[in-house]
Amino acid sequence: MGRLGGGVLLSVVTEITRMYEFDLSAYPRWLVIAVATLIIGIVVWIGIKVMKLALWLLLIAVLLGGFGWALWELFH
Repeated sequence: MGRLGGGVLLSVVTEITRMYEFDLSAYPRWLVIAVATLIIGIVVWIGIKVMKLALWLLLIAVLLGGFGWALWELFH
């Protein structure tokens, strides 16, 4: 295999990685930490709400499915 393909691929990955770099050195460290904490807290809170909704939907599905199955067995 040629070595040129591997080098080009590595170059592309390096360029893509550089697009997502953020230089936050101009801001005070405490501000960066506080904002990151706030953002992570909001993401966790949204995750809790989504999981709560998913559990309610699962409970409703189990109850409807179980009672539906019981009625099916009753009449057949």
